[in-house]
Amino acid sequence: MSQPCATLGDLQFDLPPLILHPFNERIPPSTLLDNSKAALMLSGLIPSDGTDPETLQKRLLSGRYAEIRMLFFLGKDVFRWMDQCLDWAARAPALAEMEVRTQTFAGLLTGGTPAVVKEKLESWGVADHSSIFSRAIGLNTLFTAPPAFDVLSEEFLRNYHRYADALFHCFMQLEPHLTVAPRNFRFDLFASGEYSRLLESEWEAD
Repeated sequence: MSQPCATLGDLQFDLPPLILHPFNERIPPSTLLDNSKAALMLSGLIPSDGTDPETLQKRLLSGRYAEIRMLFFLGKDVFRWMDQCLDWAARAPALAEMEVRTQTFAGLLTGGTPAVVKEKLESWGVADHSSIFSRAIGLNTLFTAPPAFDVLSEEFLRNYHRYADALFHCFMQLEPHLTVAPRNFRFDLFASGEYSRLLESEWEAD
C-alpha cells in the first residue's frame, strides 16, 4: 500500500536525528552469548556441554526475553523519531499533498537507510539493522510496556522474531503511504550521550 516517490526529483530534506538511548538492562554480553549457545545446543548445531536440556531451555527462554526487552526499548526510540519526522513533514510545503505517514519513515529506516547511518551502525557492530529496527517497530505495535516474562507463552518467547516480523509487515500495510528514498531524505544517528556532547560543544561555540 505504498506510493512511489517519483515527484520529489532532486529535492533533498534533512530529517530530525534518530537518537538511541541505552537500554540499562544490565545484561552482560556473556549472558547473551550463553543463551545463544543454549539455542544451538538444543537444535543440535553444536555439541552439548553436558548441561541438561531443561536448564538449556531456561537459558534459551531467558535470552529470548532479554532480546524482547531490548528491542522494545529500541522501538520506543524509533517511534519517538518517526513522530518527530511526521511533525516536521507537516510543516514542509513540498510534502503537503503527499501521503506521508509513520510508515513512510519506518520504510526509510528499514529499507532505505542512508549510507552514513549504515556505516555508523556497522561501526557499532550491528550487522542486520533492517531486521532489528523492523522487529523493534513490530513489538511496539503490540506492547505499550515491556511484558512480564510470565505473561508470554513459551511459543512466543521461542519464536518472537517471527511474530515481530509479521507485526511489522501488518503495520506497513495498514494504510497507503509515500515511499521515500535516501537520496531525498537524510538523517543522522546518535547515541544519546554522543548527541548530548555534540549539543554541549555547539553551545560552547556560541
